[in-house]
Amino acid sequence: MDVTISPSRVEGRARAPPSKSYTHRAILAAGYGGDATVRTPLVSADTRATMRFVDASGGETTLAEDESSLTVSGFDGRPETPEDVVNCENSGTTMRLVTACAALGDGLTVLTGDDSLRSRPQGPLLDAVESLDARGESTRGNGQAPLVLGGGMTGGSVSIPGDVSSQYISALLMAGAVTEEGIDVELETELKSAPYVDITLELLEEYGVDAEQTDEGFSVAGGQSYDPEGGEYEVPGDFSSISYLLAAGATAGAEGESVVVEGARPSAQGDAAIIDIVREMGSDVEWDRDAGELTVSRADLSGTTVDVGDTPDLLPTIAVLGAVADGDTVIENCEHVRYKETDRVSAMAEELEKMGASVTEETDRLTVHGGETDLTGATVDGRHDHRIVMSLALAGLVADGETTVTGAEHVDVSFPNFFETLESLGTSVRRDE
Repeated sequence: MDVTISPSRVEGRARAPPSKSYTHRAILAAGYGGDATVRTPLVSADTRATMRFVDASGGETTLAEDESSLTVSGFDGRPETPEDVVNCENSGTTMRLVTACAALGDGLTVLTGDDSLRSRPQGPLLDAVESLDARGESTRGNGQAPLVLGGGMTGGSVSIPGDVSSQYISALLMAGAVTEEGIDVELETELKSAPYVDITLELLEEYGVDAEQTDEGFSVAGGQSYDPEGGEYEVPGDFSSISYLLAAGATAGAEGESVVVEGARPSAQGDAAIIDIVREMGSDVEWDRDAGELTVSRADLSGTTVDVGDTPDLLPTIAVLGAVADGDTVIENCEHVRYKETDRVSAMAEELEKMGASVTEETDRLTVHGGETDLTGATVDGRHDHRIVMSLALAGLVADGETTVTGAEHVDVSFPNFFETLESLGTSVRRDE
């Protein structure tokens, strides 16, 4: 599907979807346990992949008709052997989190995904699984899916790099809680995207599992059970998705009006940093933490420097803010952002250049020269990546002329009603199936 955005001014109230990161972990945590209900889950292509793994591994997930809750009957610690290959589609979070889970099984589980997912690195996590006396192999011997896992991982100590994906650590901590020995994780390098491990630790606590950060890395004791208080867990709003709504208000807000974003409840999400970034660039943002509401209005933005080592998903949003701002916006420490659904550093550089932006791309840095940029409508490629699609749509709000984003259906990964939400705020959106 292609979507065409016309220059628009936005105002009103909108609700961000629930957190994808928390939803993945909540579903799998419930799978590790007995019976639990996940309230206000994000139901998307990615999170359905995690549901599919739980179902294939001896659990059962049942989604309410209105999708407001998900009931999970878990597999009580040890997954069964799936009857068939488990397809994680495009969900890197699913594949990495369930890799360690699948290694707990006595039989063998095969995980695969789409072309993009089969090109993403899994090698360090496979090596960790092997060092914990389980089987973890890439069928092509290149550290990429399809993956073969099993052998009844029992726990122990493992070392792993922290600068490839924090999801490796999250996967080991979640699995380690149900092993006999527990798992101690020693980091070989500095941890990037650290707030995502904080999310895991927060969620584990909500499910009654003790895990902690240590001087060397992280540790989780074995022999624990997943059992949330009252048998329920409620997913908070997603700050990665909130970033697009905040950016829309800051760059395209109607004169004298505001955009109010609902669902912004405080949590361990590192992407809440978008609030301070937008403020630093010059927009007035008010956060009512008790109500979970953010209020933002349009302002003349100025360039800034942002380190995205811990917040890789914000890079596309910040790049668009930089294109609108006066002066340079420098996005640093971003090499790991190249290993997402697509190389998001190159993708944003190349697609914004099609719209007239002046951009300098380096290996671990992206500089957007806002003072040399006048955005013009163009046809841009969403790169089969939900975050690229949504960010380019934001650029279309303030470009001169219409902007057509191809592959726009990929917003279903994290923000299924993204374009309906933009329309509710006053954006002109045309869909071409």
